[in-house]
Amino acid sequence: MNQPSDRLKSLSSSATLAMSQKSNELKAQGINVINLSVGEPDFNTPDHIKEAAKKAIDENFSYYSPVPGYLSLRNAIVDKLKKENGLEYTANQISCANGAKQSVCNTILSLVNKGDEVIIPAPYWVSYPEMVKLADGVPVVVKAGITQDFKITPAQLEAAITPKTRVLILCSPSNPTGSVYSKEELKGLADVLAKHKRVIVIADEIYEHINYIGKHQSIAQFEEIRDQVVIVNGVSKAYAMTGWRIGFIAGPEWIVKSVNKLQGQYTSGPCSISQKAAEAAYTESQESVRIMREAFENRRNLIVDMAKEIPGFEINVPQGAFYLFPKCDSYYGKKYNDTVIKDGDDLAMYLLEVGHVACVSGDSFGAPEYIRMSYATSDENIIEAMNRIKNALAQLK
Repeated sequence: MNQPSDRLKSLSSSATLAMSQKSNELKAQGINVINLSVGEPDFNTPDHIKEAAKKAIDENFSYYSPVPGYLSLRNAIVDKLKKENGLEYTANQISCANGAKQSVCNTILSLVNKGDEVIIPAPYWVSYPEMVKLADGVPVVVKAGITQDFKITPAQLEAAITPKTRVLILCSPSNPTGSVYSKEELKGLADVLAKHKRVIVIADEIYEHINYIGKHQSIAQFEEIRDQVVIVNGVSKAYAMTGWRIGFIAGPEWIVKSVNKLQGQYTSGPCSISQKAAEAAYTESQESVRIMREAFENRRNLIVDMAKEIPGFEINVPQGAFYLFPKCDSYYGKKYNDTVIKDGDDLAMYLLEVGHVACVSGDSFGAPEYIRMSYATSDENIIEAMNRIKNALAQLK
């Protein structure tokens, strides 16, 4: 009788949020837990962006906005895409939402019919398969391990495409691995996609500016598939604005119109004040973006160096985002007292309970041999956390 819908029963809970909650419970007991589980910059939103929000309040931007967002914000996004990415869009090809997460989900719900297949390279962000299931689609997982830097090849993509394929979800820079597709690698995928015009690419580029190898490359740059690409981006990561909840899509107008129709029925336009703050983020100084990126790069170097000193860890060097994704299955089967570490979930829980460091099992990312660590925290926390992890793992026999 007191049962949720079948739709909800099919969904998994977010592992990242669940681990964060468990770490908060330990903190409430007075235990000093270092949280490496949540993908959130530890910086404050830059002052000029906060000032724009205050000004918007004073100027009474307190009414419903258009469903796709204010025209001024969409024009700012058009300018950003042209200036930073060399991509030509119009305001009618932009739709803003309550975070990039909603932008991804809006696009999936607008494109995927029951039984349609959605190709998801693994490791993947935890919510992608769940969103596909919500749309009654079928997730088709294509695995790419550490030996190929967690990036799928054109041959793998070609092999995964069937007459039922509707969408490919591509995340670069990647959550959870930090891997970044080069222009040449994207061109290889684009050449495959050009032969399959029904397949739409959702290009999740939310970590665009947290990139340690130079200019970001978007798969939308290739003219032969431009009409098959929906870019997803937002202000959360680059501008330390996770709580402001502003994301957007840029893509073919027919898809944008579909997304607007959907969004108009269940959330309407995103927060008016947050939109004016996001407009300032895109149109004013980008110095804070550079400063935060440099800090993340230094932290990347620190955590990689320390992780390489941990026996049994296999490490790649992430080229973007703020995650380390070490292969750690050499510890599976080992014991601590009477407790056997059977898998990544057990290992993550062991590190939390014994090492007092919160990480996330790779199982939720489609890569059970790994764990994810976020280094969006201070150098001091990284050093202490990695020492705790090393000491805790040394106790497994």
